[in-house]
Amino acid sequence: MDYNYKPVGVCSNNISFTIKDGKVYNVKFTYGCDGNAKGISRLCEGMEVNEVIKRLEGIGCGWKPTSCPDQLSRALKKVSEEMNK
Repeated sequence: MDYNYKPVGVCSNNISFTIKDGKVYNVKFTYGCDGNAKGISRLCEGMEVNEVIKRLEGIGCGWKPTSCPDQLSRALKKVSEEMNK
């Protein structure tokens, strides 16, 4: 299933991704640091949702308490919680 998430406190203004069979695919960040966003997207491709959350949760960006990777983990957590209701 395809999802869109509006991140907060980062340069990116949208994160889209697909979850299929408990794995993450097609992660795309709109705006933000292009190279870093592409790197995160490729590294997450085909990875289990919970593994992505575990690896990215809590990463800050400079002086900010959050980052695009952290926002992706929050998006995945939110979707996981909704799927498990």
